[in-house]
Amino acid sequence: MNDAATEVYVGLGSNLSEPQWQVLRAFDELDRIPDTALLRRSSLYASAPLGPAGQPDYVNAVAKLRTRLEPHALLDQLQAIEAAHDRVREIHWGPRTLDLDVLLFGDQTVDSERLKVPHPHMLQRAFVLVPLSDMVPDLDLPGVGSLASYLDNVDRHTVRRLPDPRES
Repeated sequence: MNDAATEVYVGLGSNLSEPQWQVLRAFDELDRIPDTALLRRSSLYASAPLGPAGQPDYVNAVAKLRTRLEPHALLDQLQAIEAAHDRVREIHWGPRTLDLDVLLFGDQTVDSERLKVPHPHMLQRAFVLVPLSDMVPDLDLPGVGSLASYLDNVDRHTVRRLPDPRES
C-alpha cells in the first residue's frame, strides 16, 4: 500500500441485467474499497457496443477515486466487484454485467500483462472521453496532452446522456 493517496479514474460499463442499476451499484461498491474513496462520478451514458453484433447498448460512466492502493491491488478489488456482479469473461468485447477499467492512475504508467495504464484504448472511445469530460473538462492526460484535444477526435454523437433512474 502507498503512503500517499493517488487520484484514479475508472471506467464503468454494463449491458446486461439492468445495466443502469449495475453501474449505480458499482459506484457505491467503489466507495467501499479499502483505503479508497469515491470522489466524483459522471452521469450515465448510453452507447452502442463495440464487440459482436446483436448485443444490447451499453451504459457507461467514469468514477474518480482517491486510493492508497497500488495499481495491481486496486485492479484486484475492481475484479472482485466485477465477480460480485457475476461478470463472465467468455467473448472478447462481448456482453457483460459489469466492466471496470483503470483509465488513469495519477501520472503513473503501468505496462504489465494484467494492467495497462493509461488505458490503451481510452483516447479513441467517446464512451470514455465524454463521461470523463463531464467531470473534469480541463484534465491533462499524463504523457498525452489535454482531454479536450482528444475529445475533438471522437464522435460525441455515439453516446447520449441518460437520466438518473434514482430521480424518476
